[in-house]
Amino acid sequence: MAQVVDGKKLSEEIRTEIREQIEKLGRGRPRLAAIRVGEDPASKIYLRNKRRACEQTGLDSIQLDLPAEIPEQELLAQVQRLNDDPSVHGILVQLPLPDAIDPAVVASTIRVDKDVDGLNPENAGRLLANQPAHYPCTPLGCIEILDRHAVQIQGAAAVVLGRSEIVGKPVALLLLHRHATVTLCHSRTRDLPSVVREADILIAAVGRPRLVRADWIKPGAAVIDVGINRVEGKLIGDVDFEGAVERAQLITPVPGGVGPLTITMLLRNTLQAFEIQTRPDRS
Repeated sequence: MAQVVDGKKLSEEIRTEIREQIEKLGRGRPRLAAIRVGEDPASKIYLRNKRRACEQTGLDSIQLDLPAEIPEQELLAQVQRLNDDPSVHGILVQLPLPDAIDPAVVASTIRVDKDVDGLNPENAGRLLANQPAHYPCTPLGCIEILDRHAVQIQGAAAVVLGRSEIVGKPVALLLLHRHATVTLCHSRTRDLPSVVREADILIAAVGRPRLVRADWIKPGAAVIDVGINRVEGKLIGDVDFEGAVERAQLITPVPGGVGPLTITMLLRNTLQAFEIQTRPDRS
């Protein structure tokens, strides 16, 4: 029987650490600015949780709510205003954006050292090159779970299901930089079950409910389920949890696994951004 990760408890532990670090700063508090465009219900919930997390840890938080009809150039002007504001240390533009706005253009506009979501192409390039940067929050949460539960990454066979820019590709690179042997799978991977059965570490992030069957799981594997799928009013992951929990050594549930870590890693990135931007030797 697998150890089931309590993502909420782990997140609270890390947030306590962040709050203690902020209390010791002695030179102000980190400030995170979030922009929401339109009325997406999931975005509202996420940003409400983000505000609560900021309050819990001692970060300042501001939010700009913009209409869905806003022209792209006007949104970019708002981002640039936050770029130029020295009291703002992290910028988050909540996805999804309206169809008329290109999220890649928006991400490119966010100043690199304030891009706490890690989506600016320069930060993506730094991740590829294994250089210090702000990395995407959900992949950081996956690695944090593995580390906090003493899962050996170095030398492990890691399989990542999904090649998105937000989760799949970045988490594959983070694992590779920690000396795992990484296989990145996708919809055209041949004989996917046999590939997954070789995984000491499995990261599932494809958005297909219960895609990964129990008999795909290598006995003793660590299974991190990033998938969030709503089926008949319930949230379920990409992994058949009930079966996989009997075979894995460690597994994250949905909900309550990786999800709470995403906002927590955003807070940590914002704290790091503050420390970089307020260094006494920073020119």
